[in-house]
Amino acid sequence: TSLSPSQFLRRQQVLQLYRKILRAIREVPAEADRNYLKDWARDEFRRNKDATEEDAIRMMITQGNMQLQELQRTLKLAKS
Repeated sequence: TSLSPSQFLRRQQVLQLYRKILRAIREVPAEADRNYLKDWARDEFRRNKDATEEDAIRMMITQGNMQLQELQRTLKLAKS
């Protein structure tokens, strides 16, 4: 199946978000927390991988970005 240009861009956004989340998780000091968060992220993305509804996908990307920002804020506070 070939992707339409908008599907291609959406897929790029999702992959970019996934990579950013994994990168942020690497900063988590406790290994148990890191592993938990990695599994959680993997499961969330896997669970939604067959989503096709544009609005739903956009909403999930927005939610993912908010969760990423929350994680980054938490990590910054932990370091200060």
